[in-house]
Amino acid sequence: MTMDEQLTAIDRLRLRAFPAEPLRSGTVESGPGFHIAGLRAGQDFWDADPAEVAEAEEEFEDDLTALVQALSLRWGPPEVLDLTPHLERVVQGLPVRPPLDTLCGYVPRMHGWRVEGRWIGVGVGQGERELPFQLLVAVGEERVA
Repeated sequence: MTMDEQLTAIDRLRLRAFPAEPLRSGTVESGPGFHIAGLRAGQDFWDADPAEVAEAEEEFEDDLTALVQALSLRWGPPEVLDLTPHLERVVQGLPVRPPLDTLCGYVPRMHGWRVEGRWIGVGVGQGERELPFQLLVAVGEERVA
């Protein structure tokens, strides 16, 4: 997905109504008060050379930086949301509200903006070392973050 396609996807999600019940459609997971979408996914790393993994991570981080810069031109500097405390709560079996309960398993931190009553966040993560890196966007009710 090009940068323009990513920005278009973010704009569409930002304007999309939230469903009453959880649902998945393609690369978009939605539920009451949120949408999460994959903007880009890499390859699996089952038998990968560590240098290859590091290169892929750097590439995804560069893509995230470029996307954050583009969104910052629209909405100003982002807030940075550390998702580690939410992951710790999930691991302890404590409740974490959606979409943070899902995001914290993939993305360590999100760069986010509050825009017209919604929160828009982007981040890069990898669920486990063998899984692909992902560039994700989350849109939620402003109270989400």
